[in-house]
Amino acid sequence: MRVHRGIGAISALAVIAFSSVAVAQQPSDMQVADEVIRITRALWAADAQRDLSGAMRHIADDYTEFNPQFATRLDGKAISRTLTEAGHRAAGTTLVYDMANPKVQVYGNVAILSYNYVGVAQDGNGVNQTIRAKSTRVYVRQGNEWMLVHANFGADPLPGN
Repeated sequence: MRVHRGIGAISALAVIAFSSVAVAQQPSDMQVADEVIRITRALWAADAQRDLSGAMRHIADDYTEFNPQFATRLDGKAISRTLTEAGHRAAGTTLVYDMANPKVQVYGNVAILSYNYVGVAQDGNGVNQTIRAKSTRVYVRQGNEWMLVHANFGADPLPGN
């Protein structure tokens, strides 16, 4: 009888220990927020360097996007890749970019990043242009990777325009 109770106690301790390890391995919301923002910045950096594979690294195959430059939702990584590749052939370049007011909301394996995109681009003639957007990105944890599954880039007009 004692042996039986001992095994039960050992089993209970093993379950508690395993549960503690599982909980300890779960990243905090702040860690997820930092990771999602880091991934977003890495995608921007790859795009600025015209590194197509880097720019697509965290884009899910079933990615969707709303963008003010197109009247309809863009569906799939393939169209995003094609448009990104075409953008890399353009004569202009992005000089600086950043996100203002970033906020990440974490719901288990889903992280929603919203921010204001601010930047300056220079066209092929050397003329600088301000870039502004209201942006939302939805990331889903797939295996060990955060993948971008949806983005909405909205116009952010200057007040009075």
